Amino acid sequence: MIPDIIGDALAGVSEYTEIRAHQNTNTSVVITAGNLTSNATAVTSGVSARVFKDGLWGFSSAGELNREAADTVLRAALSNARFLSGKVTKPDVHLAETAPTRYQSPRDFVVTDQKRMLEYARGLDDYIKEKYPNLSARSVMLVTDAMEKLLKTSAGTVSHMINPRACLYVDLSAECADGTNVELFEVMDCGCGYFGDYFTDPTQFAEKLDKLYEQLMQKRDGVFSEAGVCDCVIDPSIAGMIAHEAVGHTVEADLVLGGSVAGPNLGKQVASPLVSIVDFAHTAFGKRAPLPVYVDDEGVECRDTVLIENGVLKGFMNNRESAAHFGMEPTGHARAYGFADEPLIRMRNTAILPGTDKLSDMIASIDNGYYLTRSMNGQADTTGEFMFGITMGYEIKNGKLGKALRDTTISGVAFDMLRTVDMLSDEVSWSSSGYCGKKQPMAVSDGGPAVKCRVNIGGR
Repeated sequence: MIPDIIGDALAGVSEYTEIRAHQNTNTSVVITAGNLTSNATAVTSGVSARVFKDGLWGFSSAGELNREAADTVLRAALSNARFLSGKVTKPDVHLAETAPTRYQSPRDFVVTDQKRMLEYARGLDDYIKEKYPNLSARSVMLVTDAMEKLLKTSAGTVSHMINPRACLYVDLSAECADGTNVELFEVMDCGCGYFGDYFTDPTQFAEKLDKLYEQLMQKRDGVFSEAGVCDCVIDPSIAGMIAHEAVGHTVEADLVLGGSVAGPNLGKQVASPLVSIVDFAHTAFGKRAPLPVYVDDEGVECRDTVLIENGVLKGFMNNRESAAHFGMEPTGHARAYGFADEPLIRMRNTAILPGTDKLSDMIASIDNGYYLTRSMNGQADTTGEFMFGITMGYEIKNGKLGKALRDTTISGVAFDMLRTVDMLSDEVSWSSSGYCGKKQPMAVSDGGPAVKCRVNIGGR
């Protein structure tokens, strides 16, 4: 656990200043076909300071965690801010007002038991090998990461936050009759927590693994989708990707200022009235959000941000600077990945809100279309255009599931697709195993219900 190396370093500082002690810990174990192919731990730590003067930021960092380093970066950040102030035309930039806050993580940092991770991964690989025949390849990967930050600001905020995460990835492949291979993977993630809290028995995910293997065998005999725009029901995991990639990035205020499609659409109908999207801070649907954030790296207390409400674009995700520009309240979106990184506007837990429909009724409402259940990856840009790879799905014929699908894609423009939504399931699920790659990596979660819409699907 990071000790309080900052102490009273900010005493007497006249300019607005932030100082952050920061440590990231990452551990991974990979077993491929029974062979240990990776077993690694990495720890990066240091301290940084930012000083705001005359609309400009001075920044400095050092790869040490001690009071001397804290004093050094503070002096350097102040010197940088004063130098820029004397050399650069002062921009009309201000910081939105925010009240100081305090937060203390309820639990100390827990060191990952790497031997236990290795034993778990070996046990699970043995289980898969014995239980599931007809595999051409298999891989088990365990990953844990933890981000710990001690932040103090001259405005009075003091925050010590620890965000641990543990994820299990299982990847299975099978050979088809034509000699090609098909592949599926499953992620078991615990959201915010430590490996030892959630991963106890290599057979604990037997039901999920049975389903994964069953779907792989179905996909082995699957068909290719027919290209074109059609009615689809998309799984919550894919809906979450759309919420993050195709909508969330367009409403990050720095990208809005860069010309994203969301800018001119604020206050306008951009989706079906059934659609609402929220970026949750730390609590969602009456429970702790998968990756809760209580105080951001500008010392702002985190609150939920409504992005779309009943189809209307309601707001942006801001830091203090962009919040002042747009006349909005900051709700805690400025986060940095590493000690040497300055905070960027980032998502936290972004989700489409559920509806009232049952998945079975959504499928039954389609005469000719697809039920898309798994995605490998996705990308989008600030126009809202997206393309996601689909690794599992089924035909829908006359309201019933048909043959499994081979790999395909879906694409379109997010706001156009969301305008076609006419059913939302009444259950929400989350994915919290990924990283957002906006300039710096950042652990995020996304989720939603199953969504019925019209979307462009690829063919063979």
